[in-house]
Amino acid sequence: MTLWTSTDAVTATKGLSARAWAANGVSIDTRTIQPGDLFVALKDVRDGHDFVAAALAKGAAAALVSHIPEGVSPDAPLLIVDDVLQALENLGTFARARTRAKVVGVTGSVGKTSTKEMLRQILGGQGRTHAAEASYNNHWGVPLTLARMPTDADFAVIEIGMNHPGEIAPLARLADLDVALITIVAPAHLEAFADLAAIAHEKAAIFQGLRAGGTAIFPSDQSITPILRAAAVAAHAKAVSFGASDDADYRLTQVKLCDAATIVQASRQGTPALFKVLTPGRHFAANGLGALAVADALQLDPMIAASDLGRWQPPAGRGTREHIVLDIVEETSFDLIDDAFNANPTSLAAALEVLIAATPQDGVGRVGKGRRIAILGDMLELGPTEIALHEAVADHPGLHKIDLIHCVGPRMKSLWKKLPRGQRGEWVADARDLAHRPRSLIDAGDILLVKGSKGIKVSLIVDALRKLGQAAAKAPQGEA
Repeated sequence: MTLWTSTDAVTATKGLSARAWAANGVSIDTRTIQPGDLFVALKDVRDGHDFVAAALAKGAAAALVSHIPEGVSPDAPLLIVDDVLQALENLGTFARARTRAKVVGVTGSVGKTSTKEMLRQILGGQGRTHAAEASYNNHWGVPLTLARMPTDADFAVIEIGMNHPGEIAPLARLADLDVALITIVAPAHLEAFADLAAIAHEKAAIFQGLRAGGTAIFPSDQSITPILRAAAVAAHAKAVSFGASDDADYRLTQVKLCDAATIVQASRQGTPALFKVLTPGRHFAANGLGALAVADALQLDPMIAASDLGRWQPPAGRGTREHIVLDIVEETSFDLIDDAFNANPTSLAAALEVLIAATPQDGVGRVGKGRRIAILGDMLELGPTEIALHEAVADHPGLHKIDLIHCVGPRMKSLWKKLPRGQRGEWVADARDLAHRPRSLIDAGDILLVKGSKGIKVSLIVDALRKLGQAAAKAPQGEA
């Protein structure tokens, strides 16, 4: 299906194209580009113009450039513009204007991507749904997601993030939202913000991108909730709250964490509701309720929405639980909770709660007792109070139920020093120090959580632990 014709792209960008072309996708990376894509030569760490020839050689339909790159023929299918990033934004604006899709924007300090994926699951059951790839939530990710939106989409979900003040509002306006959801406001990116209130004001700026009559959905039970509600009122939006507080429009009444799921009882604007998600986590319960509020704002079937949410599982690195078989003959195994994509104090507390609620298996390993084990990496971008925030993890009310805690990174050393000796595992400066010897970290029957900010690379430990698993032997041909 054609996504962009040269005629539409020229109209959108006011650029020049020497020849006609048609593209069925948009790409910014020659490593993943597909034949027929429009290649966008963005300047970031590398200049995309250096890869135009390679993109065309791989079958790109055309390239969006600010000049004719060296080694590329002037009669190649090029769309020449003054500024490539601005042109990509113009493509996004044009794509948004030509579709009838209802567009949902998602932001928050914790749970943006998981909630975006919940919405993909829910909305996808009731219409053609376009959602952001991975965490494409910044100044190029949002316009790229919009530029990739099919003309026949019924719904779109746009994740919007930030690192500094003033980033969210222009991206929200670009997306031209029908519904905006804030998951939770937490102490993240404190290097760039004075306090939690400042973060709340920035997150609430997503409501500035709402269309007239749009719906603003936000948590009801945070100290900064009045800031979010005031922003919704200022945007002339329909204000909808969700959370555990008695005054929430969508209220959590009971959350039960099981080994493989979270069972939730709630009230949806006064109507009792029951739903589940296929992974444990109180934070997933809250975000799931927010996602159901979005479904109601879009006037979807509430029963189908809840049922579809019940099939959702978190993306890799964001709380996925895996069963790793160590020995297929002896049938020994351990469970791995992969939450290694990112971390801040709020998301770490939620991950620890999941580990604490999990039940290890006794009597199967060399230790004899199944253990709860955490490998915790540094939480980054927390500003001048970062050491105190790491030390405060020791005050988690259920931390004593975790048998062993290993710490990774210079900031986590402050937590390691506060742990009781019997609970204190290893401290290492570099995740690779543990990734080199994964078998020493676990035993059969254990449940192990790996959590840390992306930059500390505890995902290397996850990869090493995952490789300990043995695949079941295949039956010889002719046998069942």
